[in-house]
Amino acid sequence: MAGHEHSHDDHAHDRQHGPSRHGRGGHGHGSHGHGSHGGHGHGPGGHSHGVAADADRRWLLSALALIVVFMAGEGVVGFAARSLALISDAAHMLTDAASIVLALVAMRLAARPARGGYTYGLKRAEILSAQANGVTLLVLSAWLAYEAVTRLIEPPDVTGSLVLVTALVGIVVNLAAAWCMSRANRSSLNVEGAFQHVVTDLYAFIATAVAGLIILLTGFAQADAIASLIVVVLMLRAGIGLVRDSGRIFLEAAPAGIDPDEVADRLVAQPLVEEIHDLHIWEITSNQPALSAHILVTPGGDCHAVRRELQRKLAGEYGITHSTLQVDHVGEDPAGTLLQITAPEFAAPSGNGPDHCADAHGPVHRAGPHDH
Repeated sequence: MAGHEHSHDDHAHDRQHGPSRHGRGGHGHGSHGHGSHGGHGHGPGGHSHGVAADADRRWLLSALALIVVFMAGEGVVGFAARSLALISDAAHMLTDAASIVLALVAMRLAARPARGGYTYGLKRAEILSAQANGVTLLVLSAWLAYEAVTRLIEPPDVTGSLVLVTALVGIVVNLAAAWCMSRANRSSLNVEGAFQHVVTDLYAFIATAVAGLIILLTGFAQADAIASLIVVVLMLRAGIGLVRDSGRIFLEAAPAGIDPDEVADRLVAQPLVEEIHDLHIWEITSNQPALSAHILVTPGGDCHAVRRELQRKLAGEYGITHSTLQVDHVGEDPAGTLLQITAPEFAAPSGNGPDHCADAHGPVHRAGPHDH
């Protein structure tokens, strides 16, 4: 495109921090301009922006094969035995299979390199998959709850022996599938979503086996519907958790366990740091936290050294290795072209230069007691 060229030979920065910048040894860099210093650094140990996709796919495919084979047989037996618990288990196993397929597709999309308008790549495809799994669990739980209540009022005849035997086989199959999936990287919300489907199904088979035994020994047909309601509660719990966690990532919330105000207070307490504002902490995808902030440094202070120290602290204390810090000296931008909220002692005396930004995008943090 005319007027828009990139040359990796003309700029040493591009050669050093081009597409291979996420190497094993990590990296850090700063840009030097008119009072502005930005940084994006990673800890000395480096970091990974993905999971062991090949290994994960192998384990997920093994679990998928187990589930699909058993699901087909269970559906046939469920209709023959007229057991809602078995039919609901089979329906849930169908969603298990769908969730694993969705997880596999999302993993492949997330592994694609960032290019064009997708500057993070398609990493959040995994979060979309996790959210879809959560919504599926919630919708299915609503349908099963309705069917279970109906059968509590008018219980059909249920063949307890078929229910018991099928449920016992289902427990073994789901234990094997859950073990396979536990070998994958469950720190990924995508894999965790599929795993929750399988674990919920395991609990469902245990409840169904108990129900089948009760029906076989006592003839209490409502036990089948009661087992289904237990499954519904487990599905609701797993579904709500997945929707909540994926929603936090989509809404750019700070990762669970990281308090942005606490992080800012820790950083502003460092030597030469006068003020921190425009602080944002979010997750790119599962377990990939990122941070950006505007740092004001004491006039004459070594802003590069400050930036490096803050990035070391973020990586060491909070595990935030993807950080972008814009570092400026207090009061060095009288024209107000940069976002700058100067501390009171450095405010412009004549009022000619702006000493406060109309929109600070969050609290302003300074050394000493202050409101958040």
